[in-house]
Amino acid sequence: MRAASLQTDVFVLGKQPPADSFVTFHGFSAEVGNLVMLQRIIKKTPSQSVALDLFDQVSLSLETSNQGRTYFIKEARLVRRHLAIGRSYDALRFASALAAVVSRNDVHEESRSSVMSLLSTAFAAFETSARPDIVYFKAVYRFARDEGYPLKEEWFPTLPAADRSAVTGLLNKPLADQQEPPESVTRLQRRLEEYLQRYTEIYIGDQK
Repeated sequence: MRAASLQTDVFVLGKQPPADSFVTFHGFSAEVGNLVMLQRIIKKTPSQSVALDLFDQVSLSLETSNQGRTYFIKEARLVRRHLAIGRSYDALRFASALAAVVSRNDVHEESRSSVMSLLSTAFAAFETSARPDIVYFKAVYRFARDEGYPLKEEWFPTLPAADRSAVTGLLNKPLADQQEPPESVTRLQRRLEEYLQRYTEIYIGDQK
């Protein structure tokens, strides 16, 4: 079968240990959604390519011979690397959790561009914000909302008045103005995740 080619921008959401002569990555693109990519291990990276890393935004030239189940990376150009995420344990933990949420769920075709924008905004915020817990909460809420789930109409009214006020602040205030205590954010995060796991098709996985 003739290989099909694809040129697309991708966010790297997962990386597996090297096996044989390839490293396996999980990524997300507006054209394909979630995808599995193989990059050949080479001692010296050619000038037209770059070794991928977690949370990278990259422009890729891909080929697939199995109807898009796995893509081989032919060329990679770095768009943005989020190195600062790895310098904070909490930022790394919450960024990895968001990456896992996206990679575990099939995204509707009409929502993929919104998810690309979400990942771009969230990964940039994880690098600079002192409140990665709030970045994660806002991102998961936005992900579910953009997938068409009526959180404002169904989940929000079930909360006590004080929690509704806290959620409104978390979603609408700039990160620099946030003052909600971490324990409150953790509790509201768990309530949101419990709702998503019980009433939607979004898979969250183990709660933190």
